[in-house]
Amino acid sequence: MNQDSLPNDALNSRKFEHLQRAFEAQVGEDSRPAWHLDYEPLLAAHPDIKKEVAHPSNSSIFLGKTFHFPFWISSMTGGVGPARHINQNLARVAAEFGLGMGLGSCRALLENDQYFEDFNLRPILGTDRLFLANIGIAQVEQLLAARQIDRIHSLVERLKADGLIIHVNPLQEFFQPEGDRLLRAPIEVIEEFLETAHYPVVVKEVGQGMGPRSLQALLKLPLAAIDFAGLGGTNFTKLELNRRGHAQYSPYRDFANVGHTAFEMVGMVKQLELEMNLSEAKQYIISGGIQTVLDGLPCLAALPNRAVLGMAKSFLAHAMGRYEELRDHVQAEVGAYLLARQYLRYSDHQAVTSTSGRPQ
Repeated sequence: MNQDSLPNDALNSRKFEHLQRAFEAQVGEDSRPAWHLDYEPLLAAHPDIKKEVAHPSNSSIFLGKTFHFPFWISSMTGGVGPARHINQNLARVAAEFGLGMGLGSCRALLENDQYFEDFNLRPILGTDRLFLANIGIAQVEQLLAARQIDRIHSLVERLKADGLIIHVNPLQEFFQPEGDRLLRAPIEVIEEFLETAHYPVVVKEVGQGMGPRSLQALLKLPLAAIDFAGLGGTNFTKLELNRRGHAQYSPYRDFANVGHTAFEMVGMVKQLELEMNLSEAKQYIISGGIQTVLDGLPCLAALPNRAVLGMAKSFLAHAMGRYEELRDHVQAEVGAYLLARQYLRYSDHQAVTSTSGRPQ
């Protein structure tokens, strides 16, 4: 069944169920990357966290926008009852702490603007924060086939977004009862879409990562960035199998464990960049299984000044209630990052070098 033909009530019900099931669709502690950090307690004083929050001393540029701290609020939700409150809380905290933010799927806006205010976050974010819209590969394929791709360009313009995330989710679509069937290889669709887009485009997988051949194909394209969305966080294959109520007994159940961690993909892209001799260094969103600062610090160190940490679950857990709860959580994340930056160093003797991404 084509998802665009779903009634709004059915679409909203499924999206809300996704929110509820995101917490049970984790693949487990054993899939989280190892830290590989050296603790160096003699080399720095305590960070002044309040001062750094008020006057950041180590800001960076990512996709042309300033980040006070290297945190990316990963795409989560849109088009359901609580989405506006969640998204507005997330936009407020991104504006206050100098972070970037990606929307959940904006497919609902392709049909009409009934839920526009759920996604209309630029007035909250201001012009200085990186803000990306989001659409699925199935919708891109369908609109290219119908010669209606301008609907996506119009969506980006109406939202005043800085660009677009295309999420690639073939396994989710296959296992989702309402899912679309992809008629073309996603890389072909992305390549054709890029010929029409005049704004930054990011490609992400939705929770199981990508292998070296897919990453190599993306590295050849003029993408603004690649979002790893690796194995270890919310797994949408597992989520859809759980929705069907028979994940434990399904012959498809092992597909939930297929994929690559963010740490593995860092190793892959570093090796691929060397082999391909790229003329321009790529930028990356390191997400999927990044549940704490210490999970992501080795990845940031391996891709200095061209990566940010994407987190969804931990932000979502605090964004559903009062803004103050979310603010306190983000301040703690920033504090942990500043503390780690002072005392932890990436272990050069355990460098990410193999194409498998596993430390040597």
